[in-house]
Amino acid sequence: MKVEDLLDDINDHDHSWSSEETPLREDAFSLTDEEKIESIKKDVHNILQTLGMDMTDDSLQGTPKRVAKMFVNEIFGGLRPDKKPKASTFDNKYKYNEMLVEKNITLYSTCEHHLLPIVGRAHVAYISNGTVVGLSKMNRIVDYYAKRPQVQERLNIQIVRELQRVLGTENVACVIDAKHLCVNSRGIRDIESSTVTGEFGGEFKKPEVKKEFLDYISLETKF
Repeated sequence: MKVEDLLDDINDHDHSWSSEETPLREDAFSLTDEEKIESIKKDVHNILQTLGMDMTDDSLQGTPKRVAKMFVNEIFGGLRPDKKPKASTFDNKYKYNEMLVEKNITLYSTCEHHLLPIVGRAHVAYISNGTVVGLSKMNRIVDYYAKRPQVQERLNIQIVRELQRVLGTENVACVIDAKHLCVNSRGIRDIESSTVTGEFGGEFKKPEVKKEFLDYISLETKF
């Protein structure tokens, strides 16, 4: 089965996400970052102590705060709206009307089911309707939505919806190919498998345009 057929099947299947939006409470931002770090630090300390770790050991004493700062400032920084990248657009002065593809965007995210890493690549494309966006902004949008507890299908959709909003066109597509450590390092412990998801908008829903995009990113692999 070719990837385009697999993705058609994926997109037609009933998935487990309940919304395109990340499930946040209304009071998600009532605490400052410093207050969140202090609260999480206590929780991490309790987890490690419950597991039987000696929290007086020099190697472990700073771990709760390090983990808390990592959660708030780094791997879950994409939960904060003020960190959303400002994606400036420009007139398409060159009148380039073919698809533009940014492939192999490095992606680091976190599975919201086991809080284990998701590591892979995102491939993003759009067809301009008169405006273009800086190439690095596409990478930054991927990074922003990846830096939160995620489900890969939702991440795929959020990237596409944001670029559609920024560019003012439905003609946006994104394919993600990523390894989930909740599969690779626990449970079935299949270190070879990866998960491929795709979201196609506007012209990219047409089979010939979708195939051209997949040809660009060299995903013509047979399963």
